[in-house]
Amino acid sequence: MELSPCVTDADYEAWRSVRIAVLPYERCDTVEELRARESPERLMLVAREDGTVVGSGMADRGESADSGAAAPRVLPDHRRRGIGEGILRALADHCTSLGLPRLRAKVDDDESLAFARRFGFVEVDREVELTRSVAGAPSPPPLPEGVEVVTSAERPGLWEASYDGFGREALAGFAVDTPLEVTPEQWATTWRADPMFLALHDGEVIGCAGLLLDTDEPTRAENALTAVRGDWRGRGVAVHLKLRALEWAAAHGLDEVYTWTQDRNVAMRTLNERLGYTTSRTSITVSRELPLP
Repeated sequence: MELSPCVTDADYEAWRSVRIAVLPYERCDTVEELRARESPERLMLVAREDGTVVGSGMADRGESADSGAAAPRVLPDHRRRGIGEGILRALADHCTSLGLPRLRAKVDDDESLAFARRFGFVEVDREVELTRSVAGAPSPPPLPEGVEVVTSAERPGLWEASYDGFGREALAGFAVDTPLEVTPEQWATTWRADPMFLALHDGEVIGCAGLLLDTDEPTRAENALTAVRGDWRGRGVAVHLKLRALEWAAAHGLDEVYTWTQDRNVAMRTLNERLGYTTSRTSITVSRELPLP
């Protein structure tokens, strides 16, 4: 097996081919999006045997405090031959070189969970995927007096400027085992969707909801961050924004929207179910100390 870093667009397309084959139910970043996230701390690998792509890997400083993030993947026909271990060790070594004390990963099936446990990973969190057909979504209810909704594209710079007054609170409210550490740069790029609907009051962002379109499956999209500032919760802002996103999806030919929610975020899960989303799968977050022995 040969492990090589992604350098060319062809390398990134090879990486994407594995990601799509292993996780066909999730959108995959485009080559352009992957290149936009290149940094000295990010390692993207492609695994080949005799020139044939058999797996891929990604390692980076994670958004969870003091943790690296790793994503080793092997095509189903090439598993149980040591390829996954080789990729995992390369990713773990990279995160160790960054001085990170822990490594986190996500597993979506029993086979992947068993693989992770072999290397000392333990479950620390869970996320639930909920899916909704776009058809039949109700119209958004009226907004509270004084609140308007715009898109981030209509107000350039507004999303970026919302990091301190809105973003920090939204990120702190995630029901996760380890606090998130998201920089203003990450907020401005990887946390921004298109479209991203922003609820405003007196010119300040008080809520958001958006869609991440899937270029490989153009009739499908993932819900981006849905959040409402604490002093505006319980007034229908979140419902309006979620339904505004579904309304946009229907008008643009989408058939299905899905969202990932922390298992412990009862309020958001309840909201999604109330809007017609149904549970489709569970993802388990696992973690262990570095270095990997």
